[in-house]
Amino acid sequence: MPRFRVLLTGLLCTLAAALAGAAPSSASHGQLTYFEGATQLLEPATRAESFRRMESLGVKALRVELYWASVVPSADAAVKPAFDATNPAAYDFSRYDAVLGEAQRLHWPVLLTITGPAPRWATSNAKAPYITRPDPQDFREFVTAVARRFAGEVSIYSIWNEPNHPAFLMPQWNSNGTPASPRIYRGLYQAAYEGLQAAGLAHPRVLFGETAPTGYDTVNYRREGGLHDVAPLAFLRGALCLNSHYRRVGACGELPMSGYAHHAYTVPAGPYSVDPLPDSVQIGTLSRLSAALNKAAAVHAIPANLPIYLTEFGVQSVPNQLGVSYAKQAEFDAISEHIAWLNPRVGGFSQYLLEDDPKGGVAGSSVHGGTVGFQTGLLNAAGKPKPLYAGWPVPLTVTRRHGGVSLWGLVRPAEGVTSVTVLVRSAHSSRYRVLALVRTERLGYWTLNSSVPGRYWRVRWKSPAGVVYEGPPISAY
Repeated sequence: MPRFRVLLTGLLCTLAAALAGAAPSSASHGQLTYFEGATQLLEPATRAESFRRMESLGVKALRVELYWASVVPSADAAVKPAFDATNPAAYDFSRYDAVLGEAQRLHWPVLLTITGPAPRWATSNAKAPYITRPDPQDFREFVTAVARRFAGEVSIYSIWNEPNHPAFLMPQWNSNGTPASPRIYRGLYQAAYEGLQAAGLAHPRVLFGETAPTGYDTVNYRREGGLHDVAPLAFLRGALCLNSHYRRVGACGELPMSGYAHHAYTVPAGPYSVDPLPDSVQIGTLSRLSAALNKAAAVHAIPANLPIYLTEFGVQSVPNQLGVSYAKQAEFDAISEHIAWLNPRVGGFSQYLLEDDPKGGVAGSSVHGGTVGFQTGLLNAAGKPKPLYAGWPVPLTVTRRHGGVSLWGLVRPAEGVTSVTVLVRSAHSSRYRVLALVRTERLGYWTLNSSVPGRYWRVRWKSPAGVVYEGPPISAY
């Protein structure tokens, strides 16, 4: 971590003056922030160091994806082997035992996403990558085994990663160009819910959706094929048996659920960008999802007032072809978290990856069996910290307003009310000076309005143990 640089003589006087103008914290609510370490946590060689880093960064909750085919016996067999699929002893959960066990030791709530690929014998075509029409009954039995093994270590479940994306569930489309995946997913979700209940969870906490952010409502299947995402709101309507006007179609009943999970990734233009396709939902158009859930609840397709969990999020940096600079990654990531925090519907945010994936193929490679590689990490693929590594524990946003700027931030590693030093650098100086010492609320959030002009802002915070956190330079937007 960057060390606290010695303040120059006289800054205490500046600090006292700045304190007089500091606005009190006005956080309207908190949101639980999940962290997904992916392979770094599942691999024994990197697990301990990854947990150490995450703890120092202020991580307090974990998202884990549990891949069906990675733990099941005879995953590559064409015929299902003879075994009790509801018995957790029939599976190799060893890697997950280690991760969830450490999370429990650290008192971190775990969001467990149970997902594909499926074993070969549980798919309709028995062809790789084993994501075509997974058998709901087989999935029900698997979920029962998972819940029996981990019920005491999981705070909330979620079902199937990005089911509106052709890399994770197939087919996405019917031959007439209408979405096929929503009804397939509904069957998997219902089977999973029954599986959780069969494990003894009478009213399980479980999330529906886990949708990718963009896509289409229809395709020309003959000309384009079926390797396109279904737009998340079209997917939502299809899975809930609603038409484009959010009116019921058929005799589907209300689905029980504890929240809606979504992956609101943005584009290089930044988190305020607006996707022109109306059924796509990125972080800048999160209100579209809130409105859709309200309409679905109004016709009793889902419970009312469901919270939104942004269970997977990150900002791509270079060298990804859709990536931004390291500096902008830190700025855009904090802005995105602020957008989520401002939405009272959001119950959970997330950070997807600790360390970048190796650079993969071009966008779209995953639907052809290749890898894309995500560069959303706090560390690059070589393990070197990016500015986001320093910024994630103490995120900061600076928003232009009439007569000055409005600042928002969070001291993530804090365990209660604390004070954070806000610094500013003018356009004509190479040095930072103290703008204010701001007191946070109990969850670590703080806000400040300032009329002091500046080019860059940053924050410093010293933990009770003496560790000093200093965020990267942040521009105003």
